[in-house]
Amino acid sequence: MNSFSKSGEIPDRGLTSARAADSNVAASSAALAGPDGQTNWRLVAILAILLALGTAAVYAPAMRNGFVNLDDPDYVTRNPHVLAGLTWANIRWALGSSYPSSNWHPLTWISHMADVQLYGRNPAGHHFTSVLLHILGVVLLFLLIELSTGRALRSAAVAALFAVQPLNVEAVAWVSERKSVLCVLLFLLAIGAYGWYAKRPSVGRYLWVVLFFGLGISAKVMVIPLPFALLLLDYWPLARLPGMDADGRPRPFFLALCSLVIEKIPLFLMAAAGGAVTVYVHSREHALTASMPLSWRFKNAIFSYVAYLGKAIWPVGLAPYYPHPENTLTWTLIALAGLGLVAISVILWRYRERKYLMMGWLWYLGTMLPMIGFIQTGRQGMADRFMHIPMMGLLFAFVWLIGDLAVEKHWQKEIAVAIFLLVAAPYAAVTIKQISYWHDSYTLFARTLDVTRNNGFAENNFAVALMERGEPQLAVPHFLAAVRLSPDLASPHYNLAVMLQRHNQFDDAEHEYRAALALSSDQVEIAQSHNNLGILYSGEGKYAAALTELSAAIALDPSEQNSYIGRGTVEMQTMNLNAAIADFAKAAQIAPSPLAFYWLGRALESKGDSQQAARAYAAALQLAPAMAEARTRLDFLRAKPE
Repeated sequence: MNSFSKSGEIPDRGLTSARAADSNVAASSAALAGPDGQTNWRLVAILAILLALGTAAVYAPAMRNGFVNLDDPDYVTRNPHVLAGLTWANIRWALGSSYPSSNWHPLTWISHMADVQLYGRNPAGHHFTSVLLHILGVVLLFLLIELSTGRALRSAAVAALFAVQPLNVEAVAWVSERKSVLCVLLFLLAIGAYGWYAKRPSVGRYLWVVLFFGLGISAKVMVIPLPFALLLLDYWPLARLPGMDADGRPRPFFLALCSLVIEKIPLFLMAAAGGAVTVYVHSREHALTASMPLSWRFKNAIFSYVAYLGKAIWPVGLAPYYPHPENTLTWTLIALAGLGLVAISVILWRYRERKYLMMGWLWYLGTMLPMIGFIQTGRQGMADRFMHIPMMGLLFAFVWLIGDLAVEKHWQKEIAVAIFLLVAAPYAAVTIKQISYWHDSYTLFARTLDVTRNNGFAENNFAVALMERGEPQLAVPHFLAAVRLSPDLASPHYNLAVMLQRHNQFDDAEHEYRAALALSSDQVEIAQSHNNLGILYSGEGKYAAALTELSAAIALDPSEQNSYIGRGTVEMQTMNLNAAIADFAKAAQIAPSPLAFYWLGRALESKGDSQQAARAYAAALQLAPAMAEARTRLDFLRAKPE
């Protein structure tokens, strides 16, 4: 890939713009260049290999992790389209918009399908793909910075810190966040294509930017700040802003800015379209938290800008879910946070001759904007994965400032190396530890409950993990805590109802199912709530209510076999045998099931069709030879005189 440079520069290696923009660069660049002034590609290659190997070493433990109960069932482990692998039918589904995740990201779905095609359900393979994408992103980030600045060691330092930053663990070690590492890689490829375009603008080169940006949007909407990021790159290190006119004279800043904005109108339109599609899908699937007042969202956004900075500097207490503070943040605290942001901006403006400082700060503020929470989806207050792209700007600024200070203050090389190691080594250690928390649902949410407070979401998922470990008695208190802490979250109500129903606490279970139905936007959860209510009513002899609920479940999910079996048993109790036979036959048609065939036999036998009943019992025994009930009924029919 060709390098970045300002417009009008000769098509040789384009380091002039960045070096001219930074008076401290030229003197030290010679160390990286050979006698002909070209970059020492051997050093670049060695650094790229070391970055790849180092990132692989840090993230290798991720491949010993399994799936977790946070989104992984929707994205992989219980998604029939993904589990079927790469087929044209599933690719068409991926390109649609009816998803269990309430997101439009077809490329992400296709990547998960490809993993199933390659590795099946082995989580190690799925983690390997995510780690590989992160490694590629780290190496590409290094190459892009080096190509645009000529500073191999500084570029490697930025990429290394990005590789081991603990806030990035969530995006890499969580299979469902494949969309983050995938979209970041495409984001960087779009930047690389833009550097190629900026060196010698043409429609053909611009179309490569459009292609990678479009693919990035189809992986995750987090990529939509790209046009803004490109404007910042025009400022530094490309030096296209303000740059020179065709005659080599400096251009007025705002005239140059308008020209570069106009150049990016197609990209801004693509970003707007991607954002609109996301908002539409979220709104349709009821994922937008519209009931949250704007003042709550505003306060959380301002506070989060400062909180993310704190986590980037001191990454402790990391968790996959931070409850939204809602109205607990005081206006005094928000005023202080706002003043802090303004103060940082003023200080950096004071030192604006160091262009990388303003560039890095504006990169952080601007690329974080779509995820900061002014438009709220879900109930989280923050998310570590949202820092994946904004983190880059902070790292640019930090590394370049240390590098410039080292030159200006004539520090010995050991001082700069020590500063780097004092940051990178603890980050790597925390990252490795953080990866271990993603080993399974139990460790992940046990840790989350340790480092967060009043976290109903984590209480619910930890309880589900306890159920998966076969410890239901330990799960109940956490389901109760989840309902208490997050009464407007549907899943805890549903899960608690299931537990209460198992313990024959039918009135309480009914109340929780009704709460789940009132709150849930998940069609599967709604259908299952109706199904379970139908079974509950059937057990109490409330057959009319049971039929209503089971019919509602079937209307929502016509492929749910258990709902047909449940409705069929109720119809048998009310002697509506024809309807029961039809439901049991439908259940057996959906998937061969010994239970469906057994009840079909019972209904046929009750109607007096012994021959067909015997065939149904035989089919049940073929699937489950140890099914005593079917064996008893079949033997009875065979012994019965004609």
